[in-house]
Amino acid sequence: MNFWEKITGSDMTKEFKNFEARAKKLPADYQEAWEKIKANLWQHSDFTGRNLMPILDGVLGLLEETAADGQSIQEVLGDDIKGFCLALVGEEGAKSYRDKWRKQLNDNIAKKLGK
Repeated sequence: MNFWEKITGSDMTKEFKNFEARAKKLPADYQEAWEKIKANLWQHSDFTGRNLMPILDGVLGLLEETAADGQSIQEVLGDDIKGFCLALVGEEGAKSYRDKWRKQLNDNIAKKLGK
């Protein structure tokens, strides 16, 4: 990835189009779950969303494998997609811009208090 791609986000656009092309090959219930997963994960993105790209790739790979095995989406994700997404971002350490700002503020306060 060169500087221009990083600034404009064109590398992410290409990667996201690839994700969507892969998702269109999934069964309808898997596609619906994919849309819900994306909606829940974007809340945990950093300013650019780059931190979520490996997570999205991994989730899509999981959906592709389980669809090929013939499992239902409920067997794979259960009924709590939001909980599944929270577990994903917790394990991957995805931090939103709010988390970064909170840490920065706490560090600045601690520095002012002499800790």
